[in-house]
Amino acid sequence: MARMPDMTRESAETVAIQALGFIAAEPARLGRFLALSGIEVQSLRDAAREPNFLLGVLDYLAGDDALLQAFASEAGIAPEVMITARNLLAAAPPATG
Repeated sequence: MARMPDMTRESAETVAIQALGFIAAEPARLGRFLALSGIEVQSLRDAAREPNFLLGVLDYLAGDDALLQAFASEAGIAPEVMITARNLLAAAPPATG
């Protein structure tokens, strides 16, 4: 079995940003994400600046196996990479900006 490369906070955030782009690319996916997160579309940019927002994006994907598989397939990554990114963001203190 191939070893996954070490993941940094920056690479985990990159995976989360890709995941957000995947969600936003389809109106139905975006609508469901916004409804479940309680974020309004006009507030999405502001919410994205919050320290734990990217963790929330990955939590959302991790909670829906079909969506997780679709994202992993489209992004060309193993689903385990997304889960590793999620776990890293959950364990690391949020970046302050």
